Amino acid sequence: MRVAVVGAGWAGLSAAIAAIQAGHHVTVLEATRVLGGRARALPCVLPDGSHVTLDNGQHILIGAYRETLELMALVGVDAEKTMLRLPLALVFPDGQGLRFPRWPPGLDALGGIVGARGWSLTDKLSLLQLAAAWRLAGFQCADTLSVATLCARCSPKVMAELVEPLCVSALNVPTHQASAQVFLRVMHDALFGASGGSNLLLPRVDLSTLFPDAAARWLTQRGAQLRLGSRVQQLICDGAAWRIEGDRYDGVVLATAAPEAVRIVTGGLPTAATATAGAITHWASIAGALQHTAITTVYAWGKGFTLPHPMLALRSSADPTRNAPAQFVFDRGQLGGPAGLLAFAISASSGEREALQEHVLAQARAQLGCELQAVQTVVEKRAAFACTPGLQRPAARIAPGLIACADYVDGPYPSTLEGAVRAGSGAVPFLFGGATQQVA
Repeated sequence: MRVAVVGAGWAGLSAAIAAIQAGHHVTVLEATRVLGGRARALPCVLPDGSHVTLDNGQHILIGAYRETLELMALVGVDAEKTMLRLPLALVFPDGQGLRFPRWPPGLDALGGIVGARGWSLTDKLSLLQLAAAWRLAGFQCADTLSVATLCARCSPKVMAELVEPLCVSALNVPTHQASAQVFLRVMHDALFGASGGSNLLLPRVDLSTLFPDAAARWLTQRGAQLRLGSRVQQLICDGAAWRIEGDRYDGVVLATAAPEAVRIVTGGLPTAATATAGAITHWASIAGALQHTAITTVYAWGKGFTLPHPMLALRSSADPTRNAPAQFVFDRGQLGGPAGLLAFAISASSGEREALQEHVLAQARAQLGCELQAVQTVVEKRAAFACTPGLQRPAARIAPGLIACADYVDGPYPSTLEGAVRAGSGAVPFLFGGATQQVA
């Protein structure tokens, strides 16, 4: 079959790989000139004039991202060389916080909680009791529950130093707006799943090198066509097939952001049969109702400055008067970049770019004790869909031969790289069915 994959982010590349594995002829259409979508490399110049490769946002992976790691291995990426693997640690600049020991799964979480620095016995017991309740419930809860309600019995210290940072970094919404069920799924896989699932995997290379570039080489070596700078203007229903800019395809996989997918599918309504048009309209109404949240990454530089660890948690506040928007800071100098380069991550960010940048520099002075120069501030306005309680997410199948694959389609994960990869890898069976023929 001839398959068109629209979008060359992590989901689209995963879908293209799956289609090649299934024996189909694949064409990837990407509107921009760069692969990787929201997780790609970004060239920049430091204040001293030296050139450096940044990313369009600071991403991390965890050991529980099984499908992402398997796909990276398939296309020839050595995860142990390209990422720094560390036990989970949410340590603040003053040394307080949580750090998991290198113990078996479950025991590492227990050891980390018991040994958390700066936590009272009451703090630790509140989290242990809550974790035990999650286990007894099979990590399930009412779909309408928020994370704030789910964790209401936690002490304020645990909420501030563990639950809130994990929630906002994974779901990109604050606890009172976040889906408890999705949060529990993440907690199960990360903290209580397979061995190494809680490990932090910090990229030592830029995000394009980490997967998209290797995926593109793998695809082209196996006959796939990658057309960059090719924005889909029109999707036409042609009987049981689809036409894009005059080319006929047996199946189309939309691996774009939700608003772009809605634009593409609704543009094809005039040519679709009544039943197909109805299915498209229904899907577009659900996808179009999704709300999105922003992530801001502030890159800053202090010549010769080094953090005590490659990643630190920061005490943050959404209150702009407190000048503390960032939840985490990463030492890019310890991750393959130039010494003194730091990346501050602001999940669920709001406000103007310049104000956020100034607030982060003030936060660095207050919490890290350093004066930094701003290098570049990257704002992804639609970085993630708002993973709220009771959210209806659109199905992968839009119409016969027309599929959506992205982190926002119906699934267990929030807007993460693993969610995108899972959506992409699972898209092809929705197109044609049948078993996948594995290709090396």
